Amino acid sequence: MSVFQQERLLFTPATPENNAIPAIFAFPNEYTIGITSLGFQVVWATLAMRSDVDVSRLFTNLSEPLPKSPELLGFSVSWELDYINIFNLLESLDIPLHSVEREEHHPLVFGGGTVLTANPEPLADFFDVILLGDGEDLLDSFIDAYQQVRNADRQTKLRHLAQVPGVYIPSLYEVTYHSPDGEIKAIAPIDSEIPPQVHKQTYRGNTLSASTVVTEKAAWENIYMVEVVRSCPEMCRFCLASYLTLPFRTASLESSLIPAIKKGLKVTRRLGLLGASVTQHPEFEAILDYLSQPEYEDVRLSIASVRTNTLTKKLASTLAKRDTRSITIAVESGSSKVRQIVNKKLTNEEIIQAAINAKAGGLKALKLYGMVGIPGEEMSDVEETVTMMSAIKKAVPGLRLTLGCSTFVPKSHTPFQWYGVNPEAKKRLKYLEKNLRPQGIDFRPESYNWSVIQALISRGDRRLGKLLQLTREFGDSVGSYKRAFKQLRGQMPTLDYYVRDRWEAGSRILPWQHLQGALPQKTLIKHLNEALAINN
Repeated sequence: MSVFQQERLLFTPATPENNAIPAIFAFPNEYTIGITSLGFQVVWATLAMRSDVDVSRLFTNLSEPLPKSPELLGFSVSWELDYINIFNLLESLDIPLHSVEREEHHPLVFGGGTVLTANPEPLADFFDVILLGDGEDLLDSFIDAYQQVRNADRQTKLRHLAQVPGVYIPSLYEVTYHSPDGEIKAIAPIDSEIPPQVHKQTYRGNTLSASTVVTEKAAWENIYMVEVVRSCPEMCRFCLASYLTLPFRTASLESSLIPAIKKGLKVTRRLGLLGASVTQHPEFEAILDYLSQPEYEDVRLSIASVRTNTLTKKLASTLAKRDTRSITIAVESGSSKVRQIVNKKLTNEEIIQAAINAKAGGLKALKLYGMVGIPGEEMSDVEETVTMMSAIKKAVPGLRLTLGCSTFVPKSHTPFQWYGVNPEAKKRLKYLEKNLRPQGIDFRPESYNWSVIQALISRGDRRLGKLLQLTREFGDSVGSYKRAFKQLRGQMPTLDYYVRDRWEAGSRILPWQHLQGALPQKTLIKHLNEALAINN
């Protein structure tokens, strides 16, 4: 039995019409990872439920039978470093990497997902079309607009699609620079018929996403996922998951969540509640009560990261009874000053209480997420993280503690987009490792060097396209990026320009300036100044 035959679908695909658009929808990674992406599942199902589209799926390791002459090729992009796989898949389909080199018989290559919505510019040369924002309305608007010009030439198609809100056609915008290795001078549409700004699209309904397929071949075996909330009301100043996706939206309990959960639990007994801040759903207690019913006794429940001061004994107990052994909370730092800077409304007492509640409810482990290199952080703040972790360990003997720690990476559309990566972060990760592991606390640092590369792609402009291609030729390592920068010296800015420098807020043109996120730049600057005031 093939992998695809083992899938249990929770929707009914349409029978494609005779003249349906032949399309490929790809995830630039292996099937087991791609099929676990709720975004990928939902977009694929949306396309498959349209009788005017005949869609096949493609992953790096397998695919459904593909059309010989696809008209559309879509990518769901959720991780920056998957760009190498995008290049590989394009080449495997004999499609030129650069949009400018594609001819009439080539499909239009489109993409969406968090990475492309946040800052598509490093990959702008490789996509014909980029969809900015939520797919609920945007995807259908895109397909409907494509149908209107389906038989036109490539340029006519692109110009027509550029009029659809949220549809960004990179080739119709020209970027000029003060010098090849200098700052951006201007970003402008090639003529007055093209909108000067593209606005990210925001779905405002109260029916959020749920799994469209369940399979034991998913990275989370047989999981059925339900999106409980979208965005996050906390607005931590570094956080893309909050700022890019505002406003905070919650799924309706009666008309959306309960029916979705019922539907999923008919085909599997593993349930995942998703969202950046699941426990802040106004009726979260009612969700717990619903799942505590005897008929769901054998359900294994997983919850995405929860807000620390909503980790109650009741929540821990419900999870423990539903075969969950650990829970994750994001604390960022043990320093109250640093938490204030990032707008994390949390005290050390609340963090310790969350750990006490986790243990009292029967959970065996608690994972905390931290970060080093946050703007305004000093070494004394990192020492406070060690003190806090020691205090938690003392308060809950027997509870297994893990601190996962990353390096601050500036993200577009957030108040900290103007900051660089702090080179001191590397030492600070080492300090935490040296001081936590001997206490029996599991310390899991993310790679500092790869954080630098993540920052490069998250703050990059179109000149990065050349660098990404070169890096791929040199091999997928941090050293390859440095070698590529060396080779392109004079043709683009240095690595430091993209990742280290603090860019002065409001005084320079950002690579994504023509793409409007949830909040205008002046609001982001206001939030940045509030953070700076705490540090002064």
